[in-house]
Amino acid sequence: MNRSDGRPRRLARIRTQLAFLCTGILLHSAAFLLWVWFSLTAVFAPRGALVPLVFAAAATTGVTWLQRRRFAAYADTEIPRTAPVQGRNELERARHRLGTSAYWRQLGYHQLAGPVLGLVEAVLLALWLGSIGGISFYAWYWVLPRDWAFTRWADVDGWLFAVAGLAVLPWLPSLTGAVIRLESVSAVRLLGPSRAEELARRVADLAERRAEALAAADAERRRIERDLHDGAQQRLVSMAVNLGLARTTLTDLPPEARAVIDEAHRAAKEALDELNHLVRGLHPHVLDDRGLDAALSGIAARAPLPVRVSVDVAERAAPAVEAVAYFVVSEALTNVAKHARARHAEVVAERAGGTLRVRVADDGGGGADPSGGTGLTGLARRVASVDGTLAIDSPPGGPTVITVELPCTLPSAL
Repeated sequence: MNRSDGRPRRLARIRTQLAFLCTGILLHSAAFLLWVWFSLTAVFAPRGALVPLVFAAAATTGVTWLQRRRFAAYADTEIPRTAPVQGRNELERARHRLGTSAYWRQLGYHQLAGPVLGLVEAVLLALWLGSIGGISFYAWYWVLPRDWAFTRWADVDGWLFAVAGLAVLPWLPSLTGAVIRLESVSAVRLLGPSRAEELARRVADLAERRAEALAAADAERRRIERDLHDGAQQRLVSMAVNLGLARTTLTDLPPEARAVIDEAHRAAKEALDELNHLVRGLHPHVLDDRGLDAALSGIAARAPLPVRVSVDVAERAAPAVEAVAYFVVSEALTNVAKHARARHAEVVAERAGGTLRVRVADDGGGGADPSGGTGLTGLARRVASVDGTLAIDSPPGGPTVITVELPCTLPSAL
């Protein structure tokens, strides 16, 4: 970068610094005037001393907005907004605002730190004006009328003003920049949310984004399931039916051809069964149409051992939560059939307030270990995706009880 490019940037930075100082003096002087108003009324009209305090409290939100605009425009500092105050009307919102720590931090910044910062900014602005005025002293001497008082100093002290201005002016941009940085740090801490509030807001944002991701994943599973059900599954059914008709009606074919048709028919039915299993694994269609009771009953009917199902859910949970409950029961019963050597199993689903509780029990040999590769780790992750909890009670010798508690709404709505 050459000097011709750097000079306009330095001038632009100096103009921005001077604008920051001027606007700061205007805003901070308002707090100083309020203190003067309060002091005068406290001395001469004590009954009216409450008026400036009420005015300062009411103007806090507006002055905070102006300060945010000022720091964003002239200090390149974005001050995060505090959480909005809830309330049905302005009076209720004002009462709630008085109970927040953010409001009192803002009030302290404007009324306590404001006058001090305004004084510092006024001193800096005076140094800028004095330095520039000292350097250009003789120019003013020749321009202004001779009877002005300060022009009489030209013969004696004019060169002192010029030397002082030349000595001080080169340091002012760095000094002003340091003051702006210090003010920016204090403004972010006092006018913005506290660290605890910021963390709480980040947690809420992450929970909302996770809920959106869960909803998007669930919608994508539904779309894939619908496409498979309406497309590939129907074509496989049609192909299996046609092959079956061909095997029945074409009786005069050579044995080799009939063997090929029989093999194709068997392969089509196996592919259809696998596809049905895949579709149910993606998202069961019956869960959307008839709810959790019918979906869990369908799982129990397909299980290789007797399963008793009891569902008491007066109000349906969120679709993503119901899907998690469905897959938990499906995976748990699969584990029971493969590893538990059980004769009976039981599935109980009930809603208690805002919690959906699902319990899967069997009379097998017990000893289920999540680290043993039986799919329990995957269950725990699936349950945790919606802020649920998974508890496994499986002593050696049995029985094994898996209890899952799921929030009935997605995390963003909790």
